[in-house]
Amino acid sequence: MSDSPVRIVTDSACDLPAAVAEQLGVRIVPLTIRIDGVEYVDRRDLTPAEFWSRCAASPTLPETAAPAPGQFEQVYRELAADGAGSVVVVNLSGALSATMQSAELAARAVADVIPVTVVDSRSVTLGLGVIVSACARLAAAGGSHDEVVALANRLAEDTKVWGALDTLDNLKKGGRIGGAKALLASALAIKPIIEVRHGLVEQGGKQRTRGKALAFLVDKLRSSGAVENLSVLHADCDDVEQFLAMLRPHYAGEIVVGDIGPVVGSHAGRGTIGVAFTVARPTR
Repeated sequence: MSDSPVRIVTDSACDLPAAVAEQLGVRIVPLTIRIDGVEYVDRRDLTPAEFWSRCAASPTLPETAAPAPGQFEQVYRELAADGAGSVVVVNLSGALSATMQSAELAARAVADVIPVTVVDSRSVTLGLGVIVSACARLAAAGGSHDEVVALANRLAEDTKVWGALDTLDNLKKGGRIGGAKALLASALAIKPIIEVRHGLVEQGGKQRTRGKALAFLVDKLRSSGAVENLSVLHADCDDVEQFLAMLRPHYAGEIVVGDIGPVVGSHAGRGTIGVAFTVARPTR
């Protein structure tokens, strides 16, 4: 690989705040969302707030679609023209979306122009965002292409995402969440817990109240030992500050807060709140 800078590309399922992505020089390729037959480009045509208001008025679950390979190809070519030496793409879990396949097809199309490596984050929302941010910081610090790829793959193993859902409505309409039938058989008063495991969104338990669900998430952070890159993700929640206050005694660093966008929110539902963090590996 050349000495020219490594640039990072991801997709809009990362849910990184726009200011953070811009500061880190991360290029985001958007997915599209279809609501009641109308197609919107994620984050360009719809803010998260607008998305939730449209969802509330729709009887059906929104559908999401992966970007076309040409969208990734255009970004790769723009970065090459801008002086990038290579590109590392970190996408949302390949088990949940065809986005990564589009990124790989585009990488092959530009093989004679710029080297591109595509990495499966095996994560979603700010779990993906955490990995992308760390890779961008390493690249900005002069990390080589291979070092950035190695970091992305390591963080894909070490990044955890836990969420507490506020409603079962989207689970009923959807179907991408494993073990959902067991949840639906329970009383409707429960707050389902989900966890991202091996790139899939799985049942992580259930709590009786919102307060207990938040406490459960805090306990997951606390019991994970030394963690880095803590982020809070939420879908139009009004108790974010309360949740941050519960987390801060257990984490000394900055906590990034991001809106759960349409890509993940369409399945998790309004009111979902969660944490994403990296479990630090012990130093030898």
